[in-house]
Amino acid sequence: MEDRLNRHDLTDAEWERLEPLLPANPRQGGRWADHRTLINGVFFRVRTNITWRDPPLCYGNWKTVYNRHRRWSMDGTWEKILDGLRAGCDEAEGEDWTVSVDSTVVRAHQHAAGARRRPPADFPSKGTA
Repeated sequence: MEDRLNRHDLTDAEWERLEPLLPANPRQGGRWADHRTLINGVFFRVRTNITWRDPPLCYGNWKTVYNRHRRWSMDGTWEKILDGLRAGCDEAEGEDWTVSVDSTVVRAHQHAAGARRRPPADFPSKGTA
């Protein structure tokens, strides 16, 4: 059963490329749980569209997976990782490299109109640290 669950997890080659882009353990507090396991948990949750409380235990505690995803979303870590992975991807194309833009429309959910405009109080804004 577990092989079926983790068939889409990060491969060793993907992990070698991703690992240097991840943040180190925080200066204060304890060590973070294994990044690879938690990233695989985030990927599983997004891929299967399950609630945050329902991932299999092989990805760790659901609250830890959720908190890490939320923290990295708030502090821009996911964007930094994506920028690091994209760096150099188009070098082989040279001057012939092109960008294709699509005009797809994505409608907001009806409840999106009342969304918070400020980040939650428990997270510092991007300009402070």
